[in-house]
Amino acid sequence: MQANLEVLEGLVRRLDISVPMGQLETEVQNRLKRLARSVKMDGFRPGKAPLSAVARQHGSGVRQEVLGETLQTRFGEAVQAHQLKIAGYPHFEPKTGQTDAAEMTFSASFEVYPEVKIGDLSTGKMSKPVVNLADADVVKTLEVLQKQRRTFESADRAAAEGDLVKFDYQGTVDGASFEGGKGDDFAAVIGEGRLLKDFEQSLTGLKAGDSKGFDVTFPAEYAAKELAGKVAHFEVQVKDVQAPALPAIDAEFAKALGVEDGDVEKLKAEVKSNLEREAKRRVQTKLKEQAMELLLQKSTLDLPQSLVAMETERLMKMTEADMQSRGVQTMKLSADMFTGQAERRVRLGLILAEIVQAHKLVAQPEQIRNLIQEQAQSYEEPEQVVQWYYQSPERMQEIESLALEENVVAWVAGQAQVEDVTTSFEELMGRA
Repeated sequence: MQANLEVLEGLVRRLDISVPMGQLETEVQNRLKRLARSVKMDGFRPGKAPLSAVARQHGSGVRQEVLGETLQTRFGEAVQAHQLKIAGYPHFEPKTGQTDAAEMTFSASFEVYPEVKIGDLSTGKMSKPVVNLADADVVKTLEVLQKQRRTFESADRAAAEGDLVKFDYQGTVDGASFEGGKGDDFAAVIGEGRLLKDFEQSLTGLKAGDSKGFDVTFPAEYAAKELAGKVAHFEVQVKDVQAPALPAIDAEFAKALGVEDGDVEKLKAEVKSNLEREAKRRVQTKLKEQAMELLLQKSTLDLPQSLVAMETERLMKMTEADMQSRGVQTMKLSADMFTGQAERRVRLGLILAEIVQAHKLVAQPEQIRNLIQEQAQSYEEPEQVVQWYYQSPERMQEIESLALEENVVAWVAGQAQVEDVTTSFEELMGRA
């Protein structure tokens, strides 16, 4: 077998592969004979059709099948002989001007994986948030949990922020009604942002039975394009104003949150434990973001366009599936919308693979087990979640990928200049 390797531009390579046509035809005939024993054809009992008839109907397909398998086999042998690492899939095409009927030559064009060069990371800087959880953080979280379980009771007073207001409304733009501009028994909590800010402010100070007219300007970026930037006039009739009532932090509250014996101190301990896990995840995320950016800045490599194209296609399909699952009308997506993201993901993937291989940063079974247990702690029955992960190779692969990322982040942090930055939990969560 002849397999000449040609280096083209960048990462593109080409192999010329010769296929003996006699061997190919022999295999075609053998497969047609096996097919003839069971094939169903009009006018013949199963397995009784003559070979000539089977060849006329199925010969072309069988020949393409055998040729494809032969090319893949011989291509694999040639790749192994030249010790190549193939990125993506090869493209086969017959060479022009061939005169030897006994042998046919095909050109296989493909890309190889690039050489990845990791630069000096010692000058890179990273900041690591250092968080000391305080009792105040636990108190704030309990207040959020209280708010989530609040009830509302009618109040004989004017509406204020935090109150639930029930009202009828009628809106017009230039004197004409519009879609969504009328509602009865509508309810919203003032200050939660469900309504436009000007609308909420106009409800503030009204009592049950009050009516009011006011103008609201829709934002220029308003979702309903036909209303964006326009001024609407609303007439509202308030039916009820309800004040919030928060549940007490007591045994019943603790039981409602999964503490079976109602021990409030246990509840606080669980809340603090959850906050510590969340803080750890958020710190790791921030370190990962910085490590990835540093690697992108310090690494050089050529991008295999075949891998970029595959990643672009994958991102497009994921987006389409997500839109369909949420009932969003699928818009026509362009590959250009995903190219930048695909290039970044492929570049990072190649860099991470190089670091993992070069520094043997393999994920250890104990590390994988700890990651799974951390994920499981957020659920009521952690052991069942642990079993759920171990029952699926796909889910285990996801966890292993997380472990490898953690190892790379730790390695980068060991090379770079890392500064500890004292950070409050609110700052870490982006709420300060």
